[in-house]
Amino acid sequence: MAVFSDRIRQVSRRLSRTPLFTAITLITLAVGVGANTAIFSVVEGVLLKPLPYPQPDRLIGLWHTAPGIGLQDVNMSPFLYFIYREQSKTLEDVGVYNADSVNLTGTGEPELIQGMDVSSGTLPLLGAKPAVGRLFTAEDDSPGKPETVVLGYGYWRKRFSADPNVVGRVMTLDGRPRQVIGVMPRGFQFLDYEEPAVFMPMQWDRSKTKLGNFSYEGIGRLKPGATMTQAGADIARLLPIAIHSFPAPEGFSASLFESAKLAPALRPLKKDVIGDVGNVLWVLMGSLAMVLLIACANVANLLLVRVEGRRQELAIRSALGAGWKRIAGDLFIESTMLSMIGSLLGLGLAYGALRALVAAAPTGLPRIHEIGIDLPVLFFILCVALFTSLLIGAIPVIKYAGGQVNSALREGGRGQSQSREQHRARNGLVVLQVALALVLLICSGLMIRTFHALANVAPGFRDPDSVQYFHIAIPEAKIPDGQVERVPRTEQEILNKVSAIPGVNSAALSTSVPMDESGRNDAFFTEDHPLRDGQLPPIRRFNFVSPGYFATLGTPLVAGRDFTWSETYSKVPVAIVSENLAREYWRDPQTALGKRVRVSTNDNWRQIIGVAADAHNDGVSKPATASVYWPILMSNFEGQLTEVQRWIGIAIRTPRAGSDAFMKEVQRAVWSVDSDTPLADVHTLGYFYTRSMARTSFTLVMLCVAGAMALLLGVVGIYGVISYSVTQRTREIGIRMALGAQRQTITGMFVRQGLLLTGVGIAFGLVAAFVFVRFMSSLLFHVSPIDPATYIAISLLTVTIAYVACYLPSRRAAIVEPVNALRAE
Repeated sequence: MAVFSDRIRQVSRRLSRTPLFTAITLITLAVGVGANTAIFSVVEGVLLKPLPYPQPDRLIGLWHTAPGIGLQDVNMSPFLYFIYREQSKTLEDVGVYNADSVNLTGTGEPELIQGMDVSSGTLPLLGAKPAVGRLFTAEDDSPGKPETVVLGYGYWRKRFSADPNVVGRVMTLDGRPRQVIGVMPRGFQFLDYEEPAVFMPMQWDRSKTKLGNFSYEGIGRLKPGATMTQAGADIARLLPIAIHSFPAPEGFSASLFESAKLAPALRPLKKDVIGDVGNVLWVLMGSLAMVLLIACANVANLLLVRVEGRRQELAIRSALGAGWKRIAGDLFIESTMLSMIGSLLGLGLAYGALRALVAAAPTGLPRIHEIGIDLPVLFFILCVALFTSLLIGAIPVIKYAGGQVNSALREGGRGQSQSREQHRARNGLVVLQVALALVLLICSGLMIRTFHALANVAPGFRDPDSVQYFHIAIPEAKIPDGQVERVPRTEQEILNKVSAIPGVNSAALSTSVPMDESGRNDAFFTEDHPLRDGQLPPIRRFNFVSPGYFATLGTPLVAGRDFTWSETYSKVPVAIVSENLAREYWRDPQTALGKRVRVSTNDNWRQIIGVAADAHNDGVSKPATASVYWPILMSNFEGQLTEVQRWIGIAIRTPRAGSDAFMKEVQRAVWSVDSDTPLADVHTLGYFYTRSMARTSFTLVMLCVAGAMALLLGVVGIYGVISYSVTQRTREIGIRMALGAQRQTITGMFVRQGLLLTGVGIAFGLVAAFVFVRFMSSLLFHVSPIDPATYIAISLLTVTIAYVACYLPSRRAAIVEPVNALRAE
């Protein structure tokens, strides 16, 4: 042990005597290890770590498919919930939930808070235990029972200062009193939602439930021993029972639901939480692993240079009796010390990077608050440290500590240039660096092409940063159902007040705007395209808008005209459709004008008066959705005598969009009409547009950072090889110049050496890139994984930068004075 400690002290002293070498090595390793640790922390927190619930492997998401109408993902419905909970043989319990927002009034300024509607079994399924009070029971979830509410832990601390006596207090939510019965536990994460302020029971009435309304998320817990396959067969058995246990809504029949061919599409609940982000994270993990390999190659090159500089010392030690094991041990101790210290520095870098990542909270990255440095991450960094120490230490050990120790280490006499054998290892490492850097640069180039392609898609609106959007709600407690026609008049009065604010160019009402991740999808009939018996109507995107909506968003009308307020209040049966829907049915937007459409067989036919340009409601990476736009007030719509929109958004076009001062004026304008109406979901249209490309932007930035790091390390490797070659061949250069060699010839000799290494690296890199980019094909948009332009451009860029890296040290060779060179030896 004492001998080992003495050897460590000797290695430490040697490293301290070469601070520049030590610093460059540690920084290179810290960057490579830190980047890999950071991305592994994300992978572990998002993909590998189990969900924070009891026995999470038994939790499943209840999804369905409907191939009869071409739908891959169909949510839960009340009629399915009742049958599954009552008759399932494989599910321990079933829960449903739906994100909600409610107005809190009666406590000063009105506040719109985020809520979650849940069935009585949902929270127990996730293992929630109340911090104070109790959770919902079947009685709380029964229709007609007193309305109750459970507070989120964070909201309880913020609003009620963690007062345990809050239980029993009454809150007015959407104009209705609800009694607080409990508080959620600290740290409880409801799937991947931001912590809801309140939880409220569904209180569905089984006797009034009908087929349809697939608007809810469903979860279930498998019984002990039950498998996903068995649960799928069980659900398939229950689906026909459910369809024949409840009446169809007006205008539809049970046979239409049978024609949809509903089938189970169960999946682990974890997949519902993390979505498809796994492809992105594994690509990034692979990319940063390449950066680590390049960093290791760079450090190995530095160690080769260092060992070559110690040839005489090691030769003397060998002559004095030091065996190859002793020399190899010293080299491994040095590489291990460097890798361990570099890994510790990398851990610090990873910690800082993760804090910045969590603070930024990039959209589309689930479970962000579960990402951190934990035991699996520490084990990972230990493995990385051992891997790097072996990798960077093995090359000099193999080269200089084996049976060649005497012959290899004694070659460096006066006047002798390095042999090709001495260059071979370092040249091989440079080829590896160039190849890996090229792969990452090609991936970055493909993502840049993808981002450019997305940015050039016409989204269906213009100047999104100049459009402010927010929601308001007019609950039934404020305007009862018997006076629903007052709702749109109140909304228009608010709209007029907002329109009068200085700087507002136009304003309109709508239930959603493109890319806000809301919207409604429903059946759609056309008069001149009758359906066969039993054939289901297609599903289309619905939006309910006021006059001026298209002008406010900058969506052109390619045919016809907009709605008017007079026909809205008169309930004239009219509609506007998107251009792609018009072309689908009538081939030309002008031909669509005058055609009639409706939603169910009992509805009024509504005449198409306009055709709007297509809008990419689900993001520019997805096709524009075929959409139907309805007035905000209608009669006889989907079985409703009067259809009105109580939850509606206000879009405002103004150069002041996004400013706090402007929103304060908007708030005052809204309160001048109704002092109990808060503003919700306040964003610009530009926010939704940027968010729709957030995953692409995140991937682009990460790959570009990885590519830049790889290119920098690769250039340093090339520069180091040529620079060291120039230093070692000074005598040869002097002899060549003394014999008449021109300076350009000397420079070209070294440039050709560097470009040859670059060319070999590019050849290997192109083959590797062709294989690697296949894994990221799902991230690309309108770009081929083997896009020739990207491959050629990146290869030329690499050659150009490599040429500069070769030329700079080669110039030193050209200015060598022959006499001085010969004397230096």
